Amino acid sequence: MTTSTTERSSAFVAACANAIGANHVLTAEHDTAAYLTDWRRRYSGAACAVLCPATTEEVAALVKLAIEHRIELVPQGGNTGLAGGATPDTSGAQAVISLRRMNRVREIDPHNNTITVEAGVVLADVQAHADEAGRLFPLSLAAEGSCTIGGNLSTNAGGTGVLRYGNTRELCLGLEVVTPQGEIWHGLRGLRKDNTGYDLRDLFIGAEGTLGIITAAVMKLHPQPAARVTALAALASPHAALDFLALAQRHAAAALTGFELMSDFCMRLVGRHFPQLRYPFADVHAQTVLLELSDSESEAHARQVFERMMEEALESGLVEDAVVAENLAQSQAFWDLREHIPLAQAEEGLNIKHDIGVPISRIGDFIDVTDRLVAEAAPGARMVTFGHLGDGNLHYNVQAPEGEDAKQFLKEYQARINRIVYDSVHQHHGTISAEHGVGQLKIDDVERYKEGVEVRLMHAVKQALDPLNLMNPGKVVRQAQPESPT
Repeated sequence: MTTSTTERSSAFVAACANAIGANHVLTAEHDTAAYLTDWRRRYSGAACAVLCPATTEEVAALVKLAIEHRIELVPQGGNTGLAGGATPDTSGAQAVISLRRMNRVREIDPHNNTITVEAGVVLADVQAHADEAGRLFPLSLAAEGSCTIGGNLSTNAGGTGVLRYGNTRELCLGLEVVTPQGEIWHGLRGLRKDNTGYDLRDLFIGAEGTLGIITAAVMKLHPQPAARVTALAALASPHAALDFLALAQRHAAAALTGFELMSDFCMRLVGRHFPQLRYPFADVHAQTVLLELSDSESEAHARQVFERMMEEALESGLVEDAVVAENLAQSQAFWDLREHIPLAQAEEGLNIKHDIGVPISRIGDFIDVTDRLVAEAAPGARMVTFGHLGDGNLHYNVQAPEGEDAKQFLKEYQARINRIVYDSVHQHHGTISAEHGVGQLKIDDVERYKEGVEVRLMHAVKQALDPLNLMNPGKVVRQAQPESPT
């Protein structure tokens, strides 16, 4: 940092200590370290301070101080993001605003089927509070024990229930936001219908803190299902899985709440590193689908639907084999197979990750084409393909060839494979980020693949709401730095 920047940062930190208390302004290295590196350890930054406000009013006060001292702010929730969206740059001049102390459940309204929570409430806690009220909060993902609602909203997180309940955006009715001017938008309205102008709520959701800081939200709740039934089905190809999805939707309709695709190599990888998780089929199958029904009537009714569905799928040859969970423990074991794929990848070594989405009807063609192109570019590369088939979201990951140095493989092939995958996504009318966000990881690729008019509209929104570019700069969309204050 230059002398003037250092002076501004010091004055800002001192003012923040006066505003929220010195104990909640972290500057010592041992206190700030956990906030400065992303979950994947891909990005590490520095900060003049980590600020830990406890109220929306304190957040607003910190934003006003940032404007006064021209300090850039990086909002952060549970720091579980996968695209570097909550990590500061290396200048040491930015400040991290951690929302973890804002962890109160403000209200549960069972009749309106809503829960109002602050941004720092951990997702699993929202689920637990909903359950205590006899309701279901259906957002579920691997990091639910540590990710926060504010982070889920900021990246429009997906998870395993999108097929039935939608992304986080569809689960949110209202927001409370601190704007880049330090004002508070009190938009905590639990309304299903409100046609009174621009939908500001949707503007902030998925913006990754670049347009303002979400401090609280009204989230939808749903009735608890009377029963959940889980099954694994073995299939010959992604194309067969698509046909099976259509059949399952015809039989189960909205009761079909999960439909996860996992390749044979995914299952072998889990078995290699977590042998206690038993794959239930004796034979090798190219693809496995994990599907779940959430029935509003009874378990008996759900199993009848499953039996009719599987009978037709097996008789037609669409499904090669299937097993239905007999109890809750077996159901959890099936989900453990799915949820341990990322952990097995990490145990296997460094890999090239992609969180892509294509129209559901094109998933089979995308996998066929892209697998071939990657194999030609990097012979021996192993494809770890899994994800939420029901909503078109694949985690299309590439592992180094067996026995090769993974770090060297990434150094040599990562840029080339990223371009192959993203070009193929674009040709199949898809998106390069389905649920992980853009952050700093994909900012160049967003501008490469979006149409010019779309990029210019994004720039215009950013400029209009945050003209000083103090809200999480360098994430989601690029913007020229404002002139230095005189």
